[in-house]
Amino acid sequence: MQDQQVKSTMSGSKAVMEALVAEKTEIIFGYPGGAIMPIYDALYDYHAQLKHILVRHEQGAIHAAQGYARVSGKTGVVFATSGPGATNLITGLADAMIDSTPLVCITGQVFAHLLGTDAFQEVDVMNITTPVTKWNYQVTDANEIPSVLSKAFYIASSGRPGPVLIDITKNAQLQEFEYEGYEKCNHIRSYRPKPVVRSEYIEKAAELINNAQKPFVIFGQGVILGNAEAEFKAFIEKGGLPAAWTIMGMSALPTNHPLGVGMLGMHGNYGPNLLTNECDVLIAVGMRFDDRVTGRLDKYAKQAKVIHLDIDPSEIDKNVKTTVPVWGDCKETLPALANLLKEKKHVDWLNKFKECEEKEKSMCVDAELNPNTDVLTMGEVIATLNELTDGKAIVVTDVGQHQMVACRYAAMNLSRSNITSGGLGTMGFALPAAIGAAYGDPNRVVVAVIGDGGFQMTLQELGTIMQFKVPVKILILNNQFLGMVRQWQELFHQNRYSFVDITSPDFVQVAKGYGIPGNSIHERKILKEALAAMLNADGSYLLEVMVGKENNVFPMVPQGRGVAEIVLCKEEI
Repeated sequence: MQDQQVKSTMSGSKAVMEALVAEKTEIIFGYPGGAIMPIYDALYDYHAQLKHILVRHEQGAIHAAQGYARVSGKTGVVFATSGPGATNLITGLADAMIDSTPLVCITGQVFAHLLGTDAFQEVDVMNITTPVTKWNYQVTDANEIPSVLSKAFYIASSGRPGPVLIDITKNAQLQEFEYEGYEKCNHIRSYRPKPVVRSEYIEKAAELINNAQKPFVIFGQGVILGNAEAEFKAFIEKGGLPAAWTIMGMSALPTNHPLGVGMLGMHGNYGPNLLTNECDVLIAVGMRFDDRVTGRLDKYAKQAKVIHLDIDPSEIDKNVKTTVPVWGDCKETLPALANLLKEKKHVDWLNKFKECEEKEKSMCVDAELNPNTDVLTMGEVIATLNELTDGKAIVVTDVGQHQMVACRYAAMNLSRSNITSGGLGTMGFALPAAIGAAYGDPNRVVVAVIGDGGFQMTLQELGTIMQFKVPVKILILNNQFLGMVRQWQELFHQNRYSFVDITSPDFVQVAKGYGIPGNSIHERKILKEALAAMLNADGSYLLEVMVGKENNVFPMVPQGRGVAEIVLCKEEI
């Protein structure tokens, strides 16, 4: 709490600034407008304490805040004005909600006396954002600002994180009130961010694992959000437990760890998908059994006893029936569980994953990483990137084939390296998210891997990169199609390519217009040289790599099938 010996009068807008400073906010991503102008006026006097990045679209602001939060582990902050400014945040709010990203979004609103009159740039942002926020609140009186923002930061960052939106009417921003200081919130009645860890469930879970012949761990972003990477690694190593990651869980464990058996999901690795239906104990850590991971639920791990560790009790039994629920923060539950585990190796069981890996390599991976044609593949681009970055770069992916390929083949030796739109699948996410990621950890290289379709959804944020000299490396994998939709149309709609053939501008010239150097290549012999030039460039750089137009991503679990029905090539569908 800031010690206020003498009460002072302060405007609502200045109280917003004081709250952000007290919460140690480093950076704000935003776009000004009429209804939030008093807050921007107050920000003018806080330049030394609060850095603001002017984006080119409010969607860019919220995706940038997501990238910042995911990399830094801190709460992202967004400013937007009322009406269209607020509604332009909706996609990002939904994305942050489903991917558990802590954000505090502050929107301006028309004067309180105009609410409900269809005033200029008025919109009912409370009802619009209720389904896509962890909490939202409209402030009409400046006296509420300190306590409401304190609650906002607490709710956004505690328990299972998520986005919070605070809508402040213009009169509340301008209103002078008696300021009594700012007190950080650490408790809200009826809100329990961390469930009580119950020792009897820890003991039951440990007994199941100790007696298992084929235990299998599947883990998600909860490990990263709980800062429990070390605890997770110790847990699987003590039990000799094979572990597979969801897309959001990727990088919680180094991708080359001997117990790491690959990625789960529709385009995940063969072994983790197939052997889900052979394990006798399935241990889920910080993941939500998304449909892309489970395939058909009536065919999912029916033979296994299921242990589910999660901080959010609503996820337990939501999709998959749990044998033993372990509520709580995995930073606490994993060590408690590890303490009761017997040291084991499970060599024969691990060898089954290796056998599957060899089969996948011969039927899918070799053709992707070592093609026998002159046409470049996305996979070999990512493999070359691995070689040059030593798996230490932050890789921000958009959505589509390139996303699946990057998540399949990218080497990640450090946590918080894989930034992607997992649950919502938002095209246009990568470029602004990469901007935020660069601010989230300025000491690491940030590479935005983007398809030609998704890039055109938010390419205006090149202006943000230009103005603020953000050193983002932009890698466009251009197959001249909306690739993932095209793949489905080929495989399941008899090659009826309906509006997926997309024409793009000269991306290098577009980047040049923003003062960003670039290059476009299509030859294998200069791939490594071109990637090195991108990575070694002083500041931002755009590299377009022309790849095969009709290459497909395999393995694949076709929609409507179980995970064990994963296919390795087109002929198996």
